[in-house]
Amino acid sequence: MRIFGRVRQRPSTDWRLATNRAFTLIDDGRYEDADALLTRAADLEPWLSESWFNLALLHKFRHDWEQARSAGLRAVALLEKDTGAPDWWNVGIAATALQDWPLARRAWQAYGLPVPGAASVAEEPLGMDLGGAAVRLSPEGEAEVVWGRRLDPARIEVQNIPLPSSGRRWGEVVLHDGAPRGERTTMSGGVPSVYPVFDEIELWAPSAVPTWVVLIEAATEADRDALEKLAADAGYAAEDWSSSVRLLCRSCSESRMPSEEGDGLAQHDPHDHSAPGRPGPLGHTGAAGPWAPERECGLAAPGSLVRGLLDGWVADSPDTRDWRDLEEVC
Repeated sequence: MRIFGRVRQRPSTDWRLATNRAFTLIDDGRYEDADALLTRAADLEPWLSESWFNLALLHKFRHDWEQARSAGLRAVALLEKDTGAPDWWNVGIAATALQDWPLARRAWQAYGLPVPGAASVAEEPLGMDLGGAAVRLSPEGEAEVVWGRRLDPARIEVQNIPLPSSGRRWGEVVLHDGAPRGERTTMSGGVPSVYPVFDEIELWAPSAVPTWVVLIEAATEADRDALEKLAADAGYAAEDWSSSVRLLCRSCSESRMPSEEGDGLAQHDPHDHSAPGRPGPLGHTGAAGPWAPERECGLAAPGSLVRGLLDGWVADSPDTRDWRDLEEVC
């Protein structure tokens, strides 16, 4: 990101050349070399908020939160406007990573977001009521988009059961970036809702609940739904990966895509690159296709509970339900 012209005095040519070269190096993952150039740019134009904003951005990419906070504070000290600057958002992310809650509150308020409680309160800012969103786990690896509950502008609690390839678990809290990369749409009462997709930066709080994969025989969707409800009533989760997982190319994932969340009828999407009718994480079949009784499900539950939960589900309707091949995967 290159930002010019927000101050009356134009940056020098040397500053612009160093900054442009630094972001080329960042794109190549050469953070150390970029650091040297952006530090030189800040030495050339220390009065320019962009000098420190760019350094804060680099330190965010490196997950060096102390340096990101320091450079971010220098950037906001030089701002010409009171609210809405992305500099404050970066400060908020760094402060959240460091659990510097007074600074996080100050940053979100300075950006223009209402934050319950006084700015000096030492506890984390709860009750911001930001609703749901989607987060892209492991964005530089085998990326996976899951739904979550926004705790504040920089953290999401994962509410899906991620596939084991992501290395994430149900209930974990991840720190995420501020700029959305893609959107997901749902239908509720015939009205579309649009949700942003944020990229994960790093794991903020791990979950102690392991992830299991199990093959179930569910004669009907109602049988499958009963397992998901049973797990939820126990305080954990079950998810039918055979119907909830789609394979998308990067371009599709980062665009606006329909989701089967909500009450809309599922249709096979031409952007869905999985194989319709194949159960499991490499396939996808929606409500519009034939029901396949064999389902691959993810379960998030303690080892002491998971088998009893499955056995209880079968016991409620033994003629239409069964399970096998339970395995802990994450």
